[in-house]
Amino acid sequence: MLKIGDKAPTFSLPTGDGKTLALKDLKGKKVVLYFYPKDNTSGCTKEACSFQENSSAVKKKKAIVLGVSADSPSSHAKFATKYDVSFPLLSDEKKEVLKAYGVWKEKSMYGRKYMGIERTTFIIDEDGKIAQIFPRVKVDGHTEEVLAAL
Repeated sequence: MLKIGDKAPTFSLPTGDGKTLALKDLKGKKVVLYFYPKDNTSGCTKEACSFQENSSAVKKKKAIVLGVSADSPSSHAKFATKYDVSFPLLSDEKKEVLKAYGVWKEKSMYGRKYMGIERTTFIIDEDGKIAQIFPRVKVDGHTEEVLAAL
């Protein structure tokens, strides 16, 4: 399990707009890296829209937001267009980054067990170290928690 102060696992992932984004390209910036289960689901839509609505407050804190799920880049592109999301959504279809950050976990719904993404947010500092971890995120009020921590 990752802890505050650990070096953030590196990654290079495709975005919904056809580019590739690597953590090393963001050195010197604070990064809000949030992992979410699925594009176009109610909680994930609410979370993305909340980060989008607060994007100017995030920029004032000299930070950038990145969303990550196992959805395809084309799914991310449609989702971003539909909800006017301007920050990068990263696609981890191989689940390598999800596993590196410890968010790919066994979940349970209606008594059925399955593997999925546990909604989690990491704040990575300018030196690439984990400054804050928000496990098992509840969407309501989460953006405000993140802004307070930046």
